[in-house]
Amino acid sequence: MVLKTFKSKLLQELSAIYDEKEIESFFYLLLESYHGKKRIDLALNPEMEMDVSQLVKWESALSELKNQRPIQYIIGETEFYGLPFLVNENTLIPRPETEELVEWIVVESRKSEVESLKILDIGTGSGCIAISLAKNFPNAEVFAVDVSEKALAVAQKNAANNKVKVNFVNADILSVTNLNELPTSNFQLPTHFDIIVSNPPYVRNLEKAEIKPNVLEFEPHLALFVEDTDALLFYRKIAHLASKNLAQNGKLFFEINQYLGKETFELLENLGFKSIELKKDIYGNDRMIRSAL
Repeated sequence: MVLKTFKSKLLQELSAIYDEKEIESFFYLLLESYHGKKRIDLALNPEMEMDVSQLVKWESALSELKNQRPIQYIIGETEFYGLPFLVNENTLIPRPETEELVEWIVVESRKSEVESLKILDIGTGSGCIAISLAKNFPNAEVFAVDVSEKALAVAQKNAANNKVKVNFVNADILSVTNLNELPTSNFQLPTHFDIIVSNPPYVRNLEKAEIKPNVLEFEPHLALFVEDTDALLFYRKIAHLASKNLAQNGKLFFEINQYLGKETFELLENLGFKSIELKKDIYGNDRMIRSAL
């Protein structure tokens, strides 16, 4: 079958679920993943064909897209902050808003006079934050924690693929009273960190109605949701830990629930944090916050 014919099939069969621009993006992502070709290659060779085995893969992808499985899980990878990342159902798919958080940390940290930053990422998932920071600060010591062994297995592959060193820890952050209690085997944690960052679970159950099916039905709920009655559970716990383990002039960064910016600000303020700054994302939503002791 000619590839552009299958593109028409995608547009026809998926138009009730996705808009045309999104369907086209699916087509070109699959083209690159299944054939190693880009849009320009198809433009130069419009009669490019697929063989029977490739057609089976395309048909399978179409079926999964009809079920609203995320394209990133179908091809098994995505891009974040200019770097390639493996993803699967054990990891959240990195968002553009989280890239903004990383950019904020990079810009702020380049002002630092510390030669070897000590960075801790809590709830690392695919490792996208920790690995992106390690890539941008090659002299930094980077540590990353997650409660999910399966997520850490993906993160470790991503670190290797991106040729950076990140020290991974499998632990439930809610169960420790000091970050130095985190279980490690082949490395030692520093007593204090220059940067502590977290994109913890922050979607309340009451907000599930706003979540698209491709997220709600496929992405790991462990990394997404918190109880309505204690939506700031992770922020409070991590802030308490940071109050003990941040270095002098160290900073705490969070990605936050857009509806709880004021509450997160007040939480940090009440715990004694200073220089608190709430920042909006490109969509105009309260999405990240920075503070220091």
